[in-house]
Amino acid sequence: MSEVSSERKSRLPILVGGGVAGLAVIALAGFMVYSSICPCDFTPGGFLFGEAPEQPVDDWRFANQVELCQIQIWAGIRPHSINLNCMATPDGNLYLSCSVCDTKYWAAHVGSDETARLRLEGVVYPVVLNRVTDQAEMDRAWHARDLKLNSLPNPVGAPTPGEPRNDRWWTFRVEYSS
Repeated sequence: MSEVSSERKSRLPILVGGGVAGLAVIALAGFMVYSSICPCDFTPGGFLFGEAPEQPVDDWRFANQVELCQIQIWAGIRPHSINLNCMATPDGNLYLSCSVCDTKYWAAHVGSDETARLRLEGVVYPVVLNRVTDQAEMDRAWHARDLKLNSLPNPVGAPTPGEPRNDRWWTFRVEYSS
């Protein structure tokens, strides 16, 4: 009888380990499916999947043809992606738009020279983000936002043309990173 009891005890770690490994695989698969669906509307996502760019980008004006951009940062140990407005200036610099940004989870996780990924129409670009605090550069980004949003057929969050920027509006400069 002690042999049977001993045999059952020796199987327990294998069964527990197998169960934990199975749950980890299911959780990972679920996260990958979730990442392939979101970010969506107001729900953040995980990894951004897509094609790699064919060449480096130094002129982002093509981004003004895309209604929303998707950005992925690292929030601790996990990827965090969201939809947001992005806009390029006439000279091709790209900026992210963030209203009431001091309350946004993602913005609190963006440091200086933050490595990120930007998805535009299925292409995922490696980028570096930097918050802009220079008032003149913020004004240029705000003007680019105004022009872009008011030129789209169904703009998301379009301001009244010429509307002054809000003090709680932040912008981040986006630069291609290899």
